[in-house]
Amino acid sequence: MKLSEVAESPHFKEQDALAALPRFHPSPEQAEALLATACPRRLAAQVEDPALPLPVRLAAGAILAATGDPRLTGPSPATRLVPGGETSVGLSPDEVDGVVERWRHVGVVGSWIEKETPRHTVVLRDFWMATYPVTNGEYRHFLADTGHPARPTTWYLGAYPWERSNHPVAGVRPEDADLYARWLSERTGHPWRLPTEAEWERAAKGEDGREYPWGQLFDGDACNTRETGLHTTSPVGAFPAGVSPYGVHDMGGNVEEFVADDYAPYPSGPFIEDHLVETMDRYRVARGGSFSRYGDLTRTRRRHGAFPGPLYPVGFRVATGERPS
Repeated sequence: MKLSEVAESPHFKEQDALAALPRFHPSPEQAEALLATACPRRLAAQVEDPALPLPVRLAAGAILAATGDPRLTGPSPATRLVPGGETSVGLSPDEVDGVVERWRHVGVVGSWIEKETPRHTVVLRDFWMATYPVTNGEYRHFLADTGHPARPTTWYLGAYPWERSNHPVAGVRPEDADLYARWLSERTGHPWRLPTEAEWERAAKGEDGREYPWGQLFDGDACNTRETGLHTTSPVGAFPAGVSPYGVHDMGGNVEEFVADDYAPYPSGPFIEDHLVETMDRYRVARGGSFSRYGDLTRTRRRHGAFPGPLYPVGFRVATGERPS
């Protein structure tokens, strides 16, 4: 898709002012039960309890955002081991048309999906992926410690959103994400970095090559995307039905995540000169989909980027090739 076609695509339209405004508040009875048992660790478990309704999970996360989330208090992030070995990356060219047809209703076009071709084999070493994307609270520590001047664009007037401390940070640049990983390495004495594209895909789809982190079919209840109706970030881990095969949360929806690689065609694949190339020439790949985008971006093979504008607030998570202590 070229820039001249962008304005007509549903993918690039902001939320319609007449769209539904669903409520995500718990019932009075549910709120009373939450407050009556407001132990931080119990609340943290409730955020990630798939048996609880979404409003309760969000409310538990909101309490923890204001009072401190025990999942995010260590000097190093929680991680999950992703075993290495040979892994298939990408999509076979004969599958492109099927993907486009399934997502045509939200404006997906063939060139976007052709970026994923061809399917090829990559050999990876064992690595550890952060269980959650980097949060606003964690990013605040980095800014306070380093004096780094660039605030996330989603922080209104640059103010730290304390009420969203356990939501993923979004609206950062790839170079900010790289600086964060270097700072975290210096702070902890452990080598942290952004995951490569192949590592990110492996962690999201597992050995069975899932189409989405949770399975083969899109599920709006498993991820925070435009279909969900929140239209804002959510506490990390609040969509537990969408956890990846290795126990990694939020790899589909909430915020897109920068990886370590700039866009380049896969071996023997086509170079796609779409609106991202037209606008930015060279750009960092982002993966995973977000609250402001449709569910097609939650596909584990989908390659994307941070198109300039308010609809693309991208975040990141860290990884390491050495076992964390």
